[in-house]
Amino acid sequence: MNLHDIREDYSKQELLESSCQATPIAQFEDWLNAAIRAEVNEPTAMNVATVSADGRPSARMVLLKEVNADGFVFFSNYHSDKGKALSANPVAALTFFWPELERQVRVEGVVERLDPAASDEYFHSRPYASRVGAWASEQSQVISDKAVIVARAAKYGIMHPISVPRPPHWGGYLVRPERVEFWQGRPSRLHDRLRYRKEADAWVIERLAP
Repeated sequence: MNLHDIREDYSKQELLESSCQATPIAQFEDWLNAAIRAEVNEPTAMNVATVSADGRPSARMVLLKEVNADGFVFFSNYHSDKGKALSANPVAALTFFWPELERQVRVEGVVERLDPAASDEYFHSRPYASRVGAWASEQSQVISDKAVIVARAAKYGIMHPISVPRPPHWGGYLVRPERVEFWQGRPSRLHDRLRYRKEADAWVIERLAP
């Protein structure tokens, strides 16, 4: 297979400054709602990139669980690789890709842990099995085989047969955006790229070369 021959010519829509919202959060909500209406696969899936204490980047797919005026929220194990990286370097880059709409959103910002009460609220909204799983999984740690995690899930299911408290090592992160880029595919690779950049307390919109 010749990978050079795999290409798409994008032409569905264009992105103009005159049609953009004043803030990147409002613009993102418009695009996310459009992705949901279009029934794209996993519209809230995002790539979360972090940098470890020794400067090594890593990335993984995570589900966005909330977007609000402050930024983007996701949840994880604080002891995971991403959790350790965010403790050492509390910054992250997020990427959303909706190929059905020929759109991409890139977010760069600082990261902070959610207030425990907010993490509790979301945790208790999760299905029972997911709550038990948060206790059972020592995320990112090496295990000898799958039976280890199955046994741990059974153990914590017995310990918490009805009400499952939030583990102290599990909770939410808020990514406060400093730069947000909206990418719309266009013909001949002349894509539309508009970036919102935080300047003092205002957002500046800039067009970037494709």
